Amino acid sequence: MASVPSPYQTHVPLPSHPDEKSPIAEPQIFVVPIHIVTHASQLPAEFLEPSSERQIVIGFDCEGADLCRHGALCIMQLAFPDAIYLVDAIQGGEMLIKACKPALYFQFGIKLNNVVDTQIAYSLIEEQEGRARSSDDYISFVGLLADPRYCGISYLEKEEVRVLLRQDPKFWTYRPLSELMVRAAADDVRFLLYIYHKMMAKLNERTLWYLQFRGALYCRCYCVNDNNYADWPSLPPVPDNLIVEGKAPEEEILSVLDVPPGKMGCIIGRRGATILLIKESCNAEILIGGSRGPPDKVFIIGAVKEVRKAEAMLRGRMLDL
Repeated sequence: MASVPSPYQTHVPLPSHPDEKSPIAEPQIFVVPIHIVTHASQLPAEFLEPSSERQIVIGFDCEGADLCRHGALCIMQLAFPDAIYLVDAIQGGEMLIKACKPALYFQFGIKLNNVVDTQIAYSLIEEQEGRARSSDDYISFVGLLADPRYCGISYLEKEEVRVLLRQDPKFWTYRPLSELMVRAAADDVRFLLYIYHKMMAKLNERTLWYLQFRGALYCRCYCVNDNNYADWPSLPPVPDNLIVEGKAPEEEILSVLDVPPGKMGCIIGRRGATILLIKESCNAEILIGGSRGPPDKVFIIGAVKEVRKAEAMLRGRMLDL
């Protein structure tokens, strides 16, 4: 399929020397095209047929109507250093999405791997810099952009799109894509590569391994199957250089608890009070399946001791019910 010049462009910040661990380097600003993709042939070959010999880093996000396990995926955004691709799931259909590989598990049966979750990276950097891990250790994308350690810009346009989504939840289903839709979709990924490089420069070898390991566990949370993830890639082993005098960093585990039908609300509690109390008592991440995953499951990630403690508290709550 012949390449057609894009009528849309945007500015993408990239580090001056991405291979150097220099968190204070000033960004270079590049003008890149925004391509609307309806056929796999419009995507870069190195993305469709990745090579283990060449690492590529891609910023990824997606938009949709009621975007969850039963919702509708409308657009996948892919940020490359030289272009942004808006993959139109409505116009391109399932064949296009399957060609892209990273998508929603429940709708397309595609598993995520080698994902760098900026939220996990942010939490690890906070821990590495001596700040205590909290039960509500979360930063929004807008907050991440505003943080001068990572980007230091305001993203006021995001609120404009949020207002439109509240008024019309089908906002992302309309075609052709309006200029506002193209701009909003591109804005959600055009800063990701810069943030990625800034975060990688801050993480040490230990937290880099935890980022890989914890990210792999998170990917499994919303892709539960009956074979205990036997068909998934293995979890990353502890690097030899992190094993000192026979002692390695404590590995984390994923535990999946089944919740009796109709009891999830009681476990969560009024305004999340119950689940928050359990989180505050355990140094573990507790995730609720809800609309984005299996609705009757709770996922616990953390060190073995803390996970078992959270399991006991959750099971105790279920017995009380």
